[in-house]
Amino acid sequence: MKADAILDTLGLYCPMPIVKTAKKIKDLKIGQVLEVISDDEGIKEDMPAWCKRTGNEFLRIEEGEGEYRVYVRKSK
Repeated sequence: MKADAILDTLGLYCPMPIVKTAKKIKDLKIGQVLEVISDDEGIKEDMPAWCKRTGNEFLRIEEGEGEYRVYVRKSK
């Protein structure tokens, strides 16, 4: 999936990936996609919950070797 911006949160654990996502997504325009790279397994539950709470669109998670790539579309 093509992202408009990438946020590397490797080595950071809850709640920092979400905190950094909230800050970074403010720089995007509505409809743009943010890719968040994380090695925190908690992101699988935290990011969909954050998207639901904030009104942004959770697109998907890709799991790789020891890392997750999460895609979020700015919706508001």
